[in-house]
Amino acid sequence: MHLFYTPDLIGLNYTLDETESKHCTRVLRLSTLDIIYLIDGKGGFFKAQIIDPNPKKCVVEIIDSKKEVGKRNHYLHIAIAPTKNIDRLEWFVEKATEIGIDEITPLLCEHSERKIVKTDRLDKIAVSAMKQSLKAYKPIINELTNIFDLLGKDFNGEKFIAHCEDNHKNLLKSAYTQYKNAIILIGPEGDFSPEEIKKSLSNQYQEISLGESRLRTETAGIVACHTINLINE
Repeated sequence: MHLFYTPDLIGLNYTLDETESKHCTRVLRLSTLDIIYLIDGKGGFFKAQIIDPNPKKCVVEIIDSKKEVGKRNHYLHIAIAPTKNIDRLEWFVEKATEIGIDEITPLLCEHSERKIVKTDRLDKIAVSAMKQSLKAYKPIINELTNIFDLLGKDFNGEKFIAHCEDNHKNLLKSAYTQYKNAIILIGPEGDFSPEEIKKSLSNQYQEISLGESRLRTETAGIVACHTINLINE
């Protein structure tokens, strides 16, 4: 299945951008009347045929369309502190997109080792992972956000913070209610500061554990993402 990302698709005819046109005609060697599939990242899944295989402006015609393909029964937002090695955050974005996630926010914390994030690169990784996993929804990738700014925002769902302090915490799988929307905060390698934890609790976040092992930041994010998806299958 040849899949192309077309976020601005409107109407029955669509012109692929130059990069996608070249990939379609030169790399895949597709030509007139060949079938391809398009996704808009908002649940739209389209079957199309090529009507003009121009390597710079390949024109296709929609012949079938479906809406809300793979729509999920919950909304999952993970706010995660970027790792010093950016490859590990990029790996998280890729794998979380493949598993299933709706929104990702890079989180700036007191102990953060990285304070600059190229959101456009993360977005491209999410698009690639969406195509790879045959999903029709692309997660929202937010700009780097200070944790205190995030804590002050409303969220319609259950709110959790995963940290490493030695106190009794419920496992995420026990604390989370099936089919509910959820936001989960994952801290940096140095963990959240006491003030950040205190502030989150005052904003109705629940302290949770992701298990007995001490996990790397990106691993904790994937465990949280997979746990929510598994509960909601």
